Amino acid sequence: MLRVKKLFVLVLALTLGRVASADISGAALVGDGDTITISGNKISLHGIDTPEEDQVCLDAGVIWKCGYEARGALRAWTYTKEVRCVGEDKDKYGRLVAECFVDGYNLNARFVSEGWALAYRQYSKKYIPQEDEAKAAKKGMWKGEFVAPWDWRRGKRLTEVRIGSTPCKGGCATKNQ
Repeated sequence: MLRVKKLFVLVLALTLGRVASADISGAALVGDGDTITISGNKISLHGIDTPEEDQVCLDAGVIWKCGYEARGALRAWTYTKEVRCVGEDKDKYGRLVAECFVDGYNLNARFVSEGWALAYRQYSKKYIPQEDEAKAAKKGMWKGEFVAPWDWRRGKRLTEVRIGSTPCKGGCATKNQ
């Protein structure tokens, strides 16, 4: 009996430091391009990074609100749909980090393949093929120039925007990267 108690305590101790696996389903409220809330649970889409809502991109010398459009795409894909998210870890903000699925497809992968998100290589290399696909097809942000979302959050911006000249100097991601 003592041996069983020791085993139970050992198993309990090993699992306390880990977040239990979560499988959450329901209607999604979109916070920004890569964060949703389902039944009060905030969820960060694993392995991707999207432009911030007020971030802009450049297409043929024209500024457009790529962050706003990315969030709009996520809203359109999840509106009135059952969203299922599966994850195990939480990020530093307490959000579940998960892969989410809608109508049988991986929402994270679709977001990258449509050019609205980048593969967040710091955390996962899973979506690099989808990013390469979007880049080759010039979809979403890849139709022009942009600052990678992680650089934008650190203060980098598109600069020296002029029609008919080199539209961006310094800090810009381009479709040729």
